[in-house]
Amino acid sequence: MKIAVIGGAGYIGSHTVRELLDRGHTVKVFDNLSSGLEQNLFPEAEFVKGDILSEQEIKNFLNDFRPEGLVHLAAFKAAGESMLAPEKYSVNNITGSLNIINAAVNAQVKYFVFSSSAATYGAPKYMPVDENHPTEPENYYGYTKLSIEGFLSWYSKLKNMRFAALRYFNAAGYDVQGRITGLEKNPANLIPVVMEALTGKRKEMLVFGNDYDTPDGTGIRDYIHVNDLAIGHAEAFKYLERENKDLIVNLGVSKGTSVLEIIQAAEKASGKKVPYRIVERRPGDPASLVANPSKAFELLGWKAKYSDIDTIIETTWKAYQANA
Repeated sequence: MKIAVIGGAGYIGSHTVRELLDRGHTVKVFDNLSSGLEQNLFPEAEFVKGDILSEQEIKNFLNDFRPEGLVHLAAFKAAGESMLAPEKYSVNNITGSLNIINAAVNAQVKYFVFSSSAATYGAPKYMPVDENHPTEPENYYGYTKLSIEGFLSWYSKLKNMRFAALRYFNAAGYDVQGRITGLEKNPANLIPVVMEALTGKRKEMLVFGNDYDTPDGTGIRDYIHVNDLAIGHAEAFKYLERENKDLIVNLGVSKGTSVLEIIQAAEKASGKKVPYRIVERRPGDPASLVANPSKAFELLGWKAKYSDIDTIIETTWKAYQANA
């Protein structure tokens, strides 16, 4: 299949491109390199530098390539920042996504795989969280993802473009074969922050709250290895082609790991101490958030293979050492 990957130079995008190439797909990447990296590109996948905010650039890219499938990974993703700068997230995530969707319809793309988020659910009302859980985002970032799912649902009905919305939990780790080592710029997620504290890029890291109702008092999250996420994208295309039906599905592992457990795993992998300080909780952070991924197993035959915490931490530490 010819597949366009929008945001294919980014962290999840580059791993997805590698997985699609490994499966024999013809891949072309579109990215503005605002957070993506040229070192994460592959010579087998042609690269076009362009911006999703330019209707003409994204339209030209898709009309030239004429892909059957498209992966949309181009979004701002810092939940905290989205609450301070909703206008920035509206323009990039919503306007940019509508530009991609309209250009995809114009180029007669059949299958659209969207990088969505567990942030669409908001605070968990029960756990593990399945796809029937109410969608009540607690941050504007999550709202943008849910809105885009809504647009895709309408376009599927009106324009016959099938979509899969993959609701990621916490993406982590680096390619298990070491083929991708470009680090995220200005990361806000826990594991890269731990790595920056280990390598001295940060003097210390902050742990937001140790008084949650969890075994060690720190927040618990469901971490999924980025190679497993990439496999999920490839399987989503197989499903859309086979079933000709839309799909909204969780990608997670149904096992939670606390902040302190992540720190301990990083200390074990690196042989160093992580400098950290416990501070007040952040507003809107649930004590625990864990996925129920059984629908992905049932419909896609997908199950996480690389998402044990040791593999996640060891592959991340190797990527950081490669950049030392």
